[in-house]
Amino acid sequence: MTPASDLEADRLDPALVEELRTVARTYASGVDRRDLTLFLSAFADDATLTVVRHDDPAAPPRTMQGHHQIGRVIERIGIYSHTFHFLGQSHHVRRAAGVSGEVSCIAHHRWRDEVDLDHVMYIRYADTYRPGRDGRWRIATRAVGVDWSETRVVDVPGRSAR
Repeated sequence: MTPASDLEADRLDPALVEELRTVARTYASGVDRRDLTLFLSAFADDATLTVVRHDDPAAPPRTMQGHHQIGRVIERIGIYSHTFHFLGQSHHVRRAAGVSGEVSCIAHHRWRDEVDLDHVMYIRYADTYRPGRDGRWRIATRAVGVDWSETRVVDVPGRSAR
């Protein structure tokens, strides 16, 4: 069992925890609004974003480095008519090089094929954060771990599903 004094030493200031949660919300809002400036404001200039599909072991991890590559996420997400990222619990821990954290998310990706569909991803973001020159904390590395996903037919009122 960890002594209480060690737990206190690892505890983050509540204001910092809220700032880190705001970074996660900024990322999600930037994606959902297709707002490149908002989206990139969540990342350090030299950040790394890696997507790991635990639900598809054959899919190799995809890594993007820096704002230019990471910004392409907004283009790629454009294949969907709507997205909706719902953030859940988060946990943050101080490390020697900054702060690390895990944020849970359920992400909906809507599109129309022959019927309206919703691709739902159950995600855990594994992040490291560091403050920029302006003192604002940003994502330095983010691993987007898709634990599982499912595609659902959407019942749109006034429109037949078939």
